[in-house]
Amino acid sequence: MKRKMEVSELVFKIIAYVFLILFSVMCIYPFLYAIGSSFSSDAANTSGSVILWPLIGSSSDSLSFGATIAAYHYVFTDAQFWISYANTLFMTILGTIWCLLYSILGAYALSKKRLLGRHGWNFFLVFTMWFSAGVVATYNNYIDTAEVFAAIAGASSPDGIDLKWVVVIAMGMNATNIILLRNAFEGVPSEIEEAARIDGATELQVLTKVFIPMSRATIATVALFFGISRWNGYFWAMKVMSGAYEQSYSWPVQVYVRNFLQTYTTLIAPDLADGVDQSWATMSSETGASATGVLYSMVVCSVIPILIIYPFISKYFAKGVNMGGVKE
Repeated sequence: MKRKMEVSELVFKIIAYVFLILFSVMCIYPFLYAIGSSFSSDAANTSGSVILWPLIGSSSDSLSFGATIAAYHYVFTDAQFWISYANTLFMTILGTIWCLLYSILGAYALSKKRLLGRHGWNFFLVFTMWFSAGVVATYNNYIDTAEVFAAIAGASSPDGIDLKWVVVIAMGMNATNIILLRNAFEGVPSEIEEAARIDGATELQVLTKVFIPMSRATIATVALFFGISRWNGYFWAMKVMSGAYEQSYSWPVQVYVRNFLQTYTTLIAPDLADGVDQSWATMSSETGASATGVLYSMVVCSVIPILIIYPFISKYFAKGVNMGGVKE
């Protein structure tokens, strides 16, 4: 027999659903706006007339519903954009593998009660979540790492090496993800580990044949966290590759988009509108593309890989967080 819902419960559900709908709209609207702007004309983007759907026209008075692919044509023929895209794929894939490798090894060691000084190591790991070194110290660390890599490669300065490797190797520590993996490993029944050791399994075999297969959901979740952070991260790559050392050929796509935003649009520098407009007019005289439209086209193209990969990993998300975030 179906229970009759009380008034207070009905009101709560209505409020909850309304809140979730509004929150979902707020999350998806920026992406829909980017799509609409990427297909809109220069007049529509400049006048701020685009709200959701694309608009075309030569002036704000003649705008109408429609779409233009001039911005995407510009992006698809921009070789530097795709070089940066490849750099981001390189740093995301290798960076995620590298982060998972040492995170799994570190979490496995910290999950063992026989580890000497285990409580102290766990305390220092959590301590980094409370107090960080700060931006200046972190920046100096990355620069020193680049100089070490240059010395190993026999280069006179970091300009002589590919700084993508600095981003891959030096920017991987995340205490939260290690704690999630550690808790997941601690949840593996000790009887299974003992049975594997009785059968003659080595430490590496216990890790790869027992702990990793039984913690796939948490590992997939942590891989998703690492992958998204590497794909979206631009600040330290920008500081290293376009701050201390200028290596535009090694830029990830986020740094390239940020440079395009600052150079050819007035979205973050309205006071430089005249110089920006003249610079863009010189570049796009043949394509007819809008600088703002090209920017949003780049954003849409940059989001596509995450949209493709996320549905395949999202099924592990809730289970992985529960396994790694709750300790019995």
